[in-house]
Amino acid sequence: MLVQAHLLIKGDVIGVGFRAWTKIQSKITHTSGWVRNVYDRTDVFGPSGGVEVVIQGEKQAIEDMIDHIKEGSPISRVDNVEISFEDPKEIFEEFSILKSQSYTLK
Repeated sequence: MLVQAHLLIKGDVIGVGFRAWTKIQSKITHTSGWVRNVYDRTDVFGPSGGVEVVIQGEKQAIEDMIDHIKEGSPISRVDNVEISFEDPKEIFEEFSILKSQSYTLK
């Protein structure tokens, strides 16, 4: 059964290769979705911004991916991960790194 999680990651996660590292973790866990930096929601991420991730896959794969993200890459610092599970509105065939955009919660 396909599961989708929407994550908001706070900490030192911009400018440290976190998005590329997240894409590598998606290959390891066999998940799909996307990742992007978010700069314009200081109320959510603080003045330095944060990272938004949507991941899809089997339940165990999603749990594994969330565990990797909570730990963070070797040169990042993850302070907090807000997780919400949602029904998929579209199916992602791969994992993509998106350009930074204005934050919109769908």
